[in-house]
Amino acid sequence: MRNNTIGRLTQAAGQWCRGRLPERRHFRRDLVAGLPGAISSVPDGMACGLLAGVNPVNGLYASFAGRTFGSLPTGTKLMVVATTSAAALAAGSGLAGVPEPDRARALGLLTLLAGVIMLVAAALKLGRYTRFVSHSVMTGFLTGVSLNIVFGQLPDLVGAKASGSVAATKALDLVTHPGRIDLSSLLTGVITLAVLIGLMRTRFALIGSLAALVASTMVVIGFGLDSVRRVSDVGTIPRGIPLPGIPDLTLLTPSLLASAAAVAVIVLVQGAGVAEVAPNPDGSRSMPNQDFAGQGVGNIASALFGGQPVGGSVGQTAVNVTAGAKSRWGGVLSGLWMVLILIAFSGLVGKVPMPTLAAILIFAAIGSIRLGTITTILRSGSTSVIALVTTLVATLALPVSAAVGIGVALSLLLQLNQEAMDLRLVRLIPEAEHDFREVRAPKHLRDGDIVILDVYGSLFYAGSRTLQVMLPDPDGAEAPEVILRLRGRTTLGATFFAVLLDYADRLERTGGRLYLTGLSKDLAEYWNEERLQGLGLSVHTFNATALLGESTRQALQDAQTHQIVRE
Repeated sequence: MRNNTIGRLTQAAGQWCRGRLPERRHFRRDLVAGLPGAISSVPDGMACGLLAGVNPVNGLYASFAGRTFGSLPTGTKLMVVATTSAAALAAGSGLAGVPEPDRARALGLLTLLAGVIMLVAAALKLGRYTRFVSHSVMTGFLTGVSLNIVFGQLPDLVGAKASGSVAATKALDLVTHPGRIDLSSLLTGVITLAVLIGLMRTRFALIGSLAALVASTMVVIGFGLDSVRRVSDVGTIPRGIPLPGIPDLTLLTPSLLASAAAVAVIVLVQGAGVAEVAPNPDGSRSMPNQDFAGQGVGNIASALFGGQPVGGSVGQTAVNVTAGAKSRWGGVLSGLWMVLILIAFSGLVGKVPMPTLAAILIFAAIGSIRLGTITTILRSGSTSVIALVTTLVATLALPVSAAVGIGVALSLLLQLNQEAMDLRLVRLIPEAEHDFREVRAPKHLRDGDIVILDVYGSLFYAGSRTLQVMLPDPDGAEAPEVILRLRGRTTLGATFFAVLLDYADRLERTGGRLYLTGLSKDLAEYWNEERLQGLGLSVHTFNATALLGESTRQALQDAQTHQIVRE
């Protein structure tokens, strides 16, 4: 038995490894496609490092480590695991209370913890639960992240200091004190934005960020704009790439763990979005749990190389696809290209102006705001609007980890609320030998009634409580019989049977009875007579058959016989 298990595991591991080997027919295209992504990741990675509140070089380390190690295990073959602005902002928010000398080391530990959480999520097969995150909630959160980036980068864009508890108040402080603005920094930022906007709709859009970075840096150096802060002013820029090392575990705190969990949630949900926009070229399905594992591996690798959180990047995946990548090796080779770039040009990183990175972040953040999606949500009803606005305000006013917690809780509440609202109870009237006519369910039962009821919608928790309100009132009637059709139900919870217990007691006090029909084989075996009696539930059950409506007609015949016997 043990040998068979080992043999199956070995065979599965062998298949997995063979599926990850580079294909000769695609290797050249993947190699060429990886270069534009590596080039564009230089400014993007540096900007995300700035957004996380650490040395921009940490973003560069994350970009190469995430791509090289994270892109290989994913189930979405063209997914590129790289820095993302949402993950960077969440990490920066989590490090807000960490002393600046410890911030880079704490960031490494946070990234490691986030990676471990992602691997645990993959092992527990939690990928299916990403679909329960409300679209309105996620849109509100990502819009709030984008606005936070814009507000938070304005001081760096104009070379001014601003005070405030959150990004929005800092932006307000800056606007109300325009005298702090450094004109040279503002000019640098404007040049960067001009280049980005000018190239966005041209064939050079893939290298727009790099072109803007080079142009603005040349202006600052060429004109001797010494008042403009450089990356080297933020911290020492080491040459090459660092040797891997384990993050400092002594910095672990409950707050850091909570921030890592928030980062993991953001990354995993964003990764699910990448799988939707970048389907596998061979038509195979993307496996969310494999995507979880790949992103977890990418984060652990990033932590070991001194990087920050990474995840499936919509922008970098789009660059990968546009550049012609045909397999997951497009992302891996892009990471290796980044290694060469860091070795050759790391000495130039310190010369990059800070307003340039701020402008790149602002441009990307504004571009990520989906006005069309927001408009659609605003027209979708009050529930969607409340979800969008609540999450947006929470993201602007609270730490990102708290906003993520509110968003997750709100998604669950919306799910329960929707299940309760979607429930519909109808009455079935027998018409012919096997047909029923559907009419509105009565609000009250009458003497001697035999009422067949069918339920549309979920009977999980809130749905069961809604059903309790909808069931016809038996009080005042004599000996009514109620048949509840449950065909197609796979699970019935404790709340549902608590509702039935109350309703069956009310029917029994009037001399009536409750019937359950259409029970599947599994339900009938679990909720057997002994278990139902243990609950104190007096109910007559009829199992489903291959013929639709047969068990309900059997219950109807039994109820009619009971009425005759009573008379």
